[in-house]
Amino acid sequence: MRLRRKAREHAEVSTESLNDIMFFLLLFFLIISTLSNPNVVKLALPSSKQSMQMNRQPLTLSVTKDRQYSIDKEPVAYADLEAVLGQRILKLGEPTVVLRFDKELSVQDLVDVLTIGNRLKVKMVLATQGSN
Repeated sequence: MRLRRKAREHAEVSTESLNDIMFFLLLFFLIISTLSNPNVVKLALPSSKQSMQMNRQPLTLSVTKDRQYSIDKEPVAYADLEAVLGQRILKLGEPTVVLRFDKELSVQDLVDVLTIGNRLKVKMVLATQGSN
C-alpha cells in the first residue's frame, strides 16, 4: 500500500511594494538631511519691550564684530579680560555685567565671555535691542 502525502501550499509574503516604500523613505531622509545643518546656529540679538531697571550702575562689556573687547568703553585685550574684570567687580557689592555683543559674532565668543563671568561668580545679562 502506497500512501501519498498531499502537496502543501506554502504561505508567502508579498514584498514587491516594500521596495518602493524603502526607496521613498530613503529619498525622504536624504532630502531632509541635506536641508538641515546641525553645526550652524543662527543667533540674532533678542529684542525686548522692557528696559533694564537697576538701582546700581552695572559694568558694560562690549564686543565688536572684530572681537575688540571694552569694559565701560575702555579697550581691554581678551587675554587681560578676566584680570581687569576681576579688579572692577571688587569695587561693587553685587556685581552685574551687561554684555553687548555684535550680531555677527558666533555663539562660541559669547560662551567664552560667559565662562569668564562664571569663574568670577558675577551675574551677566545679555543686552537686547529695543523694539522699533
